This record gives sequence, C-alpha cells and structure tokens, in this order.
Amino acid sequence: LALVLGDGRADCCAELVDGLTTLQHRGQDAAGIVTASTASAWSAVRFRSVRNAGLVRDVFTRETSASLTGNIGIGHVRYPTTGTGTPQECQPFYVNYPCGLSLAHNGNLTNTEALRAELVSTHRHLNTTSDSEILLNVFAEQLGEALLARRVGSPSSAGAPLADPLDRRSLFSAVAATMRRCRGGYAVVMLIHNVGVLAFRGQDPPRDTTAA
Repeated sequence: LALVLGDGRADCCAELVDGLTTLQHRGQDAAGIVTASTASAWSAVRFRSVRNAGLVRDVFTRETSASLTGNIGIGHVRYPTTGTGTPQECQPFYVNYPCGLSLAHNGNLTNTEALRAELVSTHRHLNTTSDSEILLNVFAEQLGEALLARRVGSPSSAGAPLADPLDRRSLFSAVAATMRRCRGGYAVVMLIHNVGVLAFRGQDPPRDTTAA
C-alpha cells in the first residue's frame, strides 16, 4: 500500500492505517508503515518507521502512530510465506544506499537462494531470511550500477555529477534489471528518498494485487 498527499504539511498515517485495516484479511501476522515528508528540503528528510508482529490495531496505537509524520508513505500487512514471525522480518525493509530505499513486497521469489548467494558474494549483509530483503538489496545494487553508469557517461554524452537528482532513466533501468534477476510472482511498492513512491510488479504478480 502506498499513499501520497498533495499537502506537504499533512500526515498520511491515519489513511495508511485505515488501508491496512481493510487489507488485513490477507495478512494478520505483522504490520508496518514508513513515512516521510516533502514539506522540507530532501536533505533534511528522515524516514519514520513503525513495524511489529501483530494486528494493525495492536501495532499502530495512538502513541506509535504519532511518530509517523509526513505526507508520503508505504505500508504492509504480512502473511508469512517465507522467513520467520519475528519483528525483524516485518516490512517495510530499509537500506540507506543508494538514496535511501524502503520496500514493501507481496508475493514470492522462486530463485531466492541463488540471489542470496550473489548478494553475499558482493559483501551485502542480509539480516533476515525474508525474500523481501533480498529483493530490496537486488534493487539497491542495480540502482547503484545505474547511477555509476550515469556518472561515467558514454562516448556520445558526458557523465552526470554524482550529486545530480535521480533521473527516470536510471530508476527505470534499475527496475528492469531487478525484474530480470528476480523470478516469481510479486508486487512491490517503494519509498525512495528525494524521489517519492515507486511501484512495479513481476511478470506473474500475485492475484490479490490492487492499485488505487
């Protein structure tokens, strides 16, 4: 679930909680939300996260919801098909490079172990047994490669400075490369620092995938 409110001073947490409550029939093991704000300079933006095992009403109390400020966010309710039921396995997951990426994922990867071996061989640390964490790290790796290619440039075009904002070509190149590597039926929403919300799905997405 992803939500963007046009008013940068607004908070989207309540709407996300309502949406997750509606979706809870498909996941009663755990729930999580990550939010951010577009009202201030992106260099000062912090991702706010609450995620834990339990029902939506138990995870998002008045106290925990108060910390989820911001007009943009993603949320997830979990029915475990891989991984364990510990809080560490709850989504959305986060990595800080490149940009700052948070991911919520529904579905299953069918080549999880091969991807895990590839990531570990490039010194990426995986802290859970969840295939969602693997998918996030694959995307992060591909986005890093796309940004490096943009910086180097080509014989026909000069490279872009590293500090330039993330462009659509690099972003969609990373999505395409991720989809080539990650096999299975899955749907993804991501919160990307200095960009906003991104959604994509595999060639065989879960049957209960919805968009609004």
